[in-house]
Amino acid sequence: MHELPPLLWLQAFESAARTLSFTAAGQELGVTQAAISQRVRLLEDRIGQKLFVRHPRSLALTPAGQAWMPSIQEAFSRISEGTAEVFGITGEQPVTLRTTPIIQTAWLAPRIIALRRRHPGIALRLVSAIWPDDFGPAGADIEIRYGRGDWGGVEKYSLGEERLVPVCEPKLAARLTTPADLAGQTLLHAIGFGVGWAGWCQAAGVPDLESRCHALACDNQITTLTLARGGGGVALTHRRLLGMEPGLVPPFDVDVTSDEQFWLVRPKRRRVSDDAARVWQWLVDSR
Repeated sequence: MHELPPLLWLQAFESAARTLSFTAAGQELGVTQAAISQRVRLLEDRIGQKLFVRHPRSLALTPAGQAWMPSIQEAFSRISEGTAEVFGITGEQPVTLRTTPIIQTAWLAPRIIALRRRHPGIALRLVSAIWPDDFGPAGADIEIRYGRGDWGGVEKYSLGEERLVPVCEPKLAARLTTPADLAGQTLLHAIGFGVGWAGWCQAAGVPDLESRCHALACDNQITTLTLARGGGGVALTHRRLLGMEPGLVPPFDVDVTSDEQFWLVRPKRRRVSDDAARVWQWLVDSR
């Protein structure tokens, strides 16, 4: 049996691998960037493998680092769960809720306000995530994820069918009568959606429309909606969010069903605190 590396080294690797930043890992663990770098280097020397590719301004995992990271995260998750099971969960521990910025601002915020009025004693911690890799076992009691729901090791609850509809600022909307009128406009694409403009154009009966439009791609939906609000093009949003994004209106009532949905998600094995259970039920009831 191989001797395990020191826990501090493993913590440094897990945090740096998750954030892809020695600086962010240092801030998270309360040490300097240099300390994280040193611990990771000592860990690499111990196991005889490089875990990171160090670029001048960025950090990337090596194949070995990518392969090892899930095991390390799972190990820390089990330690956390075991500690809670044996020693209990204190009422002072906040309920951590992680989701995308668009859901935080447009859907979750009013529900959190209502929850706080009903249960003022519940401490909450909201964490943002953009990419699928931002989600996972590290620290969240509840997540709201977008996808097909094919995640292992979690309990999940669908928030309902999603339909995507175009939105833009009112002056532009007034000039658009039919989907064909979008020709020559800028279509704002949010990368990562299973159904995007190509699917909407098919549903709208204008399958060749994209070739007659300009395109601008963004890595998150917040940016596409901000650009659309400023007259920078037409974005797709979820029908459930209509009316929650000021300054945006649908130019026509044509939408497309997505095979992805928003899901409430929580780890299966983790012991659930009373406060986390109340937050979960509140979100289920207010979907």
